[in-house]
Amino acid sequence: MGTARVVFDRWSDRYAARMADVRSSAVRDLFAAATRPDMISFSGGMPEVSRVPTDDVIAAATAALRESGTEALQYGSSEGRPSVRQVVIDLMAEVGVRLRPDDVVVTAGAQQALDLLAKIFIDPGDTIICEGPTYLGALQAFSAYQPNIVCIPMDDHGMRTDLLAAELERLGPRGAKFIYTIPTFQNPAGVTLTPVRRRELLDLARAYDIPVIEDDPYGRLRFEGGHCLPLRALDDEVIYTGTFSKIFAPGLRLGWVTAPHPILAKFVLAKQAADLCGSAYAQATAERYFSGTRWRRTLQDLTRTYAERRDAMLEALAEHFPAEAHWTVPEGGFFVWVEMPAFLDLKSILAEAVEHGVTYVPGDAFFPDGRGRNCMRLAFCFAEPDAIREGIRRLAEVLDDRLELYRAFAVAGVLPAVPGQAGERGRT
Repeated sequence: MGTARVVFDRWSDRYAARMADVRSSAVRDLFAAATRPDMISFSGGMPEVSRVPTDDVIAAATAALRESGTEALQYGSSEGRPSVRQVVIDLMAEVGVRLRPDDVVVTAGAQQALDLLAKIFIDPGDTIICEGPTYLGALQAFSAYQPNIVCIPMDDHGMRTDLLAAELERLGPRGAKFIYTIPTFQNPAGVTLTPVRRRELLDLARAYDIPVIEDDPYGRLRFEGGHCLPLRALDDEVIYTGTFSKIFAPGLRLGWVTAPHPILAKFVLAKQAADLCGSAYAQATAERYFSGTRWRRTLQDLTRTYAERRDAMLEALAEHFPAEAHWTVPEGGFFVWVEMPAFLDLKSILAEAVEHGVTYVPGDAFFPDGRGRNCMRLAFCFAEPDAIREGIRRLAEVLDDRLELYRAFAVAGVLPAVPGQAGERGRT
């Protein structure tokens, strides 16, 4: 066994104070373990890029050079190539959002959009509102600017707008800098905000004069259920971030943001300071890929693949997981959220799960204050169905070992029994 290397940081007094609030990504921390050949990973929300036809990508990349010539290898505009912005306009029109070219800025994935939005909105001590739990990458992006993050609880129908209303009343008009939400197939919970609550959220935002940031990476990956319009289709003042990562290739690092023009003007200034411009070659490749219809067949194949894997995970959870477990049933996207009894610390047993050859992300990574340690996010997007079933079986063994002692005390009357009878499982 080797010894851990201890490094003295002689620059510790030179760092900006905001760096003290920036946490490492729990998913990235698990990356080394997740890539072991014997490991079944439920930790990373990685798209199944092997289903994207290599020949189509090669053709798009080759055409980007052949047709765009040196433009694809040169600096470009901060807003993005006009032709790739047109691709975004066409995609958004399909979900009820009408845009013009100057309504869109192309970004290095939706993650850059979140960071730049945080940069232009947040001063230290400002209050921002998110769902609880929420996307850990958003927490990373926002926390660097030292806000007070308020999390509004969710249920099977998304953010509790009654609790949002109470929080906004407490804060008062303009009491929060913005509301951040993933209303469709939420990360990490997998739930979708209902049409009624979408309208309620927007009405509350208008009443209290608070911007809404809608993050929509998974909206095109629906397996079942009715279609829900994006918030941006219901209110043209919504700030919307989208990405090509889930419908094409995350390695290209391409996303976009659309917002009211005064906000976009500030956003472009922040983007110029961050990267001058995005990759013209990546944008030209995306243009060519989305120029035909083959990508739609690929997306349909991807969606069927994710649906099969979701079904495999839900079936395995029902077969193997303890009666005390509750989980969400997503209609699309990548994730299932599992809640265990409050006494069980799933972060503390992660190392044991890794020894059993399975990883997940503990729930506290999705809260700013350490809550959620009795919860976990399970990603079904990357592992094959048989591996998913085996991984859930392994994880259930770990959980059963930890629950056995508690059950013994409950039977003896020393501790209260945990609800888990038939009919109570499968939903948070």
